[in-house]
Amino acid sequence: MSTANFVHTAARQGFQIGADAYERGRPGYPAAAIEFLGQTFNIAPATTVVDLAAGTGKFTRQLKGLGCQIIAIEPVEGMRQKFQVLLPDVPIRNGTAESIPLDISSADVITVAQAFHWFQGEAALAEIHRVLKPGGHLGILWNVRDESADWVAQISEIITPYEGDVPRYRTGQWRTAFERTDLFTPLKTQTFSYVHQYDLDTAIDRVASIRLLLH
Repeated sequence: MSTANFVHTAARQGFQIGADAYERGRPGYPAAAIEFLGQTFNIAPATTVVDLAAGTGKFTRQLKGLGCQIIAIEPVEGMRQKFQVLLPDVPIRNGTAESIPLDISSADVITVAQAFHWFQGEAALAEIHRVLKPGGHLGILWNVRDESADWVAQISEIITPYEGDVPRYRTGQWRTAFERTDLFTPLKTQTFSYVHQYDLDTAIDRVASIRLLLH
């Protein structure tokens, strides 16, 4: 089965043509969150971390700061091409969370940043469990828009009616897979505050990276 069959059409098409806007407009992640993952999962130089749905490498770049061994997985060619330009020293492979091109028990840690809601949850968890070593760890992260800021709330109000069946973090549907599996211990959550500063051009790219997923 082709990896494309596991990728939502909106994600495959939007991310393929929107890799540049995604790279320019999407924020990174709180340094405190990276530090938390490193300490909680005991990430060290010998640790193998697999970054699923790595995109252009926004999160991968910050993982590098932990000094671990990283393998990136990304199904969209346009994203992989951008990743290879920005992170030529990190191996990246074509694959999905439901079909990871790695051997059984080959990863100490698997990370997913801003993407788990796109996955076919139960199939993805089974595959992630296959690739993780016994006692391995799964870390999933999202940046969540702060709609207490008026301009952010206004953007959300404009975009939301056009979302259709596009998977979103805020619906909480991604949690269902964890509720239906006994392969992982119950979810533990941690929240970090993060301020990302935009100029006008970057804000436009940020909105464009969302708009491309709504077609």
